[in-house]
Amino acid sequence: MSKDQIAIAKDNMVRTSPQKLSLIIRNIVNMKVSNAIDQLKFSQKRVSTPILKVLNSAISNAENNKQLDIDKLFVKEAFVGKSLRMKRWRPRAKGRAGSIIKPFSKLTIIVEERNKENK
Repeated sequence: MSKDQIAIAKDNMVRTSPQKLSLIIRNIVNMKVSNAIDQLKFSQKRVSTPILKVLNSAISNAENNKQLDIDKLFVKEAFVGKSLRMKRWRPRAKGRAGSIIKPFSKLTIIVEERNKENK
């Protein structure tokens, strides 16, 4: 596939763990963009909102920067990576401290334009 028919969108600071994020991401890969949007809108997971924002950004990148047809867009790839971890401390008994780790994730979504013969 040529680079002219793909568009990319990224978010480097999604406030959730990569494991929770990849549960939703696996469902939308190789799906038509309109179906993926419906899947994310009606999902009960909190993390589906930032995924929807990145997907809409990828769609608008495809439309405005690459002049691709929205009706022929599919989610080609979507992958998740680790980002920074906020470290917080909670007081415990006898003067000790318990650590609280708040992870962030990186999210990348690649959409491509497919014709009937490219399936």
